[in-house]
Amino acid sequence: MKTIKSCVCIIMATLLMGVTYAQEKTVEVGGAAMYPSKNIVQNAVNSKDHTVLVEAVKAAGLVSTLESAGPFTVFAPTNTAFNMLPQGTVNNLLKPENKATLTGILTYHVVAGKLDSKELDRLIKAGKGTAELTTVQGGKLWVMMKGKKIVLKDEKGGMATVTIKDVYQSNGVIHVIDHVVMHK
Repeated sequence: MKTIKSCVCIIMATLLMGVTYAQEKTVEVGGAAMYPSKNIVQNAVNSKDHTVLVEAVKAAGLVSTLESAGPFTVFAPTNTAFNMLPQGTVNNLLKPENKATLTGILTYHVVAGKLDSKELDRLIKAGKGTAELTTVQGGKLWVMMKGKKIVLKDEKGGMATVTIKDVYQSNGVIHVIDHVVMHK
């Protein structure tokens, strides 16, 4: 009898969780629904457009950080963005001896706080067209509008465009970008 009650409880919990997910406003990224009730890592692992980013986050030992309460704003480069780097760069960065460099690059894509597009727009207007953000790595990113698109400028002058904005997470927000941004 106790086993039957346990099974019924598990089934009910699973059904309720399914109903909760079905009621959430999701954004599709990389062919997968991103659920606002899940954290950054729980969602990112399902995006087939972010397999390189997920592999890099694991190699850098940042999984537990990005699963924590945050909140974080993550500018998430796609696999295509990583593939634009010189040949061999990603494989080299994934080596254990390059963990510190990889960590620096990844944390340069993260800003403390939950900066959705409305907040970025407010900051851009307050900055008279450009907002300066301090990354978790300690570097600077500049955010501006190019037409109706949000654009990032990195410390080396490189540019990245937000291709999917406002992917809400339980511990922040993700903005998908089309280039890897680099610090000095």
